[in-house]
Amino acid sequence: MGFESSNCKIFKKKLEASSLKFPTTMMLSISKSVITKFCSERIAKYAFEYAYLNNRKTVTAVHKANIMKLADGLFLESCREIASRYPSIKYNEIIVDNCCMQLVSKPEQFDVMVTPNLYGNLVANTAAGIAGGTGVMPGGNVGADHAVFEQGASAGNVGKQKFVERKTANPVALLLSSAMMLRHLQFPSFADRLENSVKRVILEGKYRTKDLGGNSTTQEVIDAVIANLE
Repeated sequence: MGFESSNCKIFKKKLEASSLKFPTTMMLSISKSVITKFCSERIAKYAFEYAYLNNRKTVTAVHKANIMKLADGLFLESCREIASRYPSIKYNEIIVDNCCMQLVSKPEQFDVMVTPNLYGNLVANTAAGIAGGTGVMPGGNVGADHAVFEQGASAGNVGKQKFVERKTANPVALLLSSAMMLRHLQFPSFADRLENSVKRVILEGKYRTKDLGGNSTTQEVIDAVIANLE
């Protein structure tokens, strides 16, 4: 058990802003957390529905309700209400501080995670760190009518011109995000082919970008993935 056996999915609520900020003085700063029942239930339902359809066993709600009693309290209340509709799926809750520590020490204990936007950023970047970095972390933004798929975590390297000029950006995150898009569009066999090809290239070790311990360029990794498609 450990990093190799971990395969968690993280769902974070992005429709609402993390906070509302108000005009302040040099001596005072004020912001308010924004949580609604509608959006909380929506992301919780999406997480539980994903778990149900993909034979996942557990959904964990990540929160800070010990401090943010009203806002995160409403989020947890919404998650519990949705959880009651899925009796076959185990539901539990964890404070975000402990969650990040547990992700590093025992990542295999997590299956599906659901969280407000702010904590989702913390959890996703922690998960990316133990998985090999932000260059291997896929992600998607799914709405009622539209969906956008992109790198799932960022450590400030996304869009940096120096990586474009050096041609050393890791394409794995976007390739895996493309597989997520294919699955979302109901092309699971194509998604499986792409994911399996990416895994084979990484495990073989011949073509890896610098962040994964190699010296390959972005294009060399992409060409290797294409060559390994079955």
